[in-house]
Amino acid sequence: MKILIAVVRPEKLPDVKQALLKDDVHMMTIVDVRGCGQQKGFVEEYRGIVEEVQLHRKVMLFIAINDSYVDKALKAIVKGARTNGGGVGDGKIFVLPLDDCVRIRTGETGVHAIGGEAPELKKSDGKSKVIVI
Repeated sequence: MKILIAVVRPEKLPDVKQALLKDDVHMMTIVDVRGCGQQKGFVEEYRGIVEEVQLHRKVMLFIAINDSYVDKALKAIVKGARTNGGGVGDGKIFVLPLDDCVRIRTGETGVHAIGGEAPELKKSDGKSKVIVI
């Protein structure tokens, strides 16, 4: 299992979501964030007041995903987030190992908690550890 953390332009979010849905990745958490990278700052004037903006609006996606979907999801995010010609500020994707996942409703853990149609679910013995409270 992996967790993908993607930071993209807010205006590219619909394209990213559409690309992910096309590749059967539909479970994600989205957060509005601010940050800076190679774009650096810019100067903006609002009602006669000049302000230097150092942090840009971005959108961060968190996607817990089974291993068999990682490559498809990465390609989908890149396809959806890239601007024409690929520009500075298009974003970044971080891929991190995910030790465990728990579905709160049922207490299922691991690949079963992430769910979907992943081959990992078909290979398993059909039993997942369940946390009972």
